[in-house]
Amino acid sequence: MAVAACGALALTGAAPAGAVPGGAAPGGVRIAAGVTYRQLDLAGSRGLVHAHVVSADLRDPRVRIGLLHPTAVAARAAVSRLADAQGAVAGVNGDFFDIAETQHPGVEATGAADGPAVADGLVLKGAVPDGQRFGPVLPSGATTEDVLGVGTDGRARLDRLALDGSVGTPGGSLPLRGLNQFALPQNSVGAFTAQWGSASRVRAVCGSDTDRAAPCSTDTYEVTVRQGRVVSAAATPGGGPIAPGTTVLVGRESGARQLRRLSPGEPVTVRHRLVAAASRTPFRFALGGFPVLVHGQPLPGLDTRAFAVRTAVGIADGGRRLLLFALDGAPAYRGGLTVAQLADALRGLGAVDAFNLDGGGSTTLVTRAPGAAAVAVRNHPTGGAERPVANGVGVFSAG
Repeated sequence: MAVAACGALALTGAAPAGAVPGGAAPGGVRIAAGVTYRQLDLAGSRGLVHAHVVSADLRDPRVRIGLLHPTAVAARAAVSRLADAQGAVAGVNGDFFDIAETQHPGVEATGAADGPAVADGLVLKGAVPDGQRFGPVLPSGATTEDVLGVGTDGRARLDRLALDGSVGTPGGSLPLRGLNQFALPQNSVGAFTAQWGSASRVRAVCGSDTDRAAPCSTDTYEVTVRQGRVVSAAATPGGGPIAPGTTVLVGRESGARQLRRLSPGEPVTVRHRLVAAASRTPFRFALGGFPVLVHGQPLPGLDTRAFAVRTAVGIADGGRRLLLFALDGAPAYRGGLTVAQLADALRGLGAVDAFNLDGGGSTTLVTRAPGAAAVAVRNHPTGGAERPVANGVGVFSAG
């Protein structure tokens, strides 16, 4: 697949349709210190597609990358709304998420993301089992624990974040297998904190490790822990806000049987963290999806059949430059790209590593013009309007 600059993007010519005011910068129009925006035409195998690309220079001390997210893990909002609320100058939609489904009648979708999430160094959630995830088939070796992130060293990288946690009880320590997740592994115990929000926790005990549509478990139990003591219990998961300093433990199958041994007033300690597989540098920001390009090479098994409007992020210059990439969903460009073609496109733009995010109706890229009070949506969402999403990648500039 050839990658060519749109004629209107020539630095000596007119700015592209929808571009923001400002001086031209190499490879695009400058929208803020260290941040540029451009549009590209891609010659795909199903016709011309149009891409929107934001380049963020992480070597510039005024630039940082952060997680765009609602006030709760189990919530959704439009990318433009999230960007404006947090003061981002650019952003794209993020991870795949639990969207409305009919597989479990009467059980509400939570809107929570599939993978791990870290915002400003705070761990928000862990990854659901691979069989519970939403989105296309994962490439060989990929899991829901894969993340794109930026460390405290200011460098972007791909890695995996696994939950490491335990529940200390008078009868011994129990493994903690979930944190603010819309789906828990079978035979496990998961924790829900104030970051989860007010959504029902019933969805967490539905499906299996290999089949999202499997029935909800009938063997469940919930324990509420406040200030290190059990304060209440219930036979089924509940809902409603969780107070700060309170943890709700939800168990299914053998996990439920372990929680039933706890009595009101007993001491309980809950410990959890996300552990990186490769990097020793803590993540300041991270979100889920799956890798498509690693060390300049496409991953084995990338899909070559399904064409769609897609969102991705590329990493270049040794982790010092981030590329936000979103295809346009206007009818003329809906031929889309396969995941394999997406990897080729990001490599053609200079990325050495690339990470696929949610696409289709979720694909949204926004930028804020210098001096503007709000961001503007630069691509055309396929549904005609922005879809509320679980999270996104935000670019912030102090310039």
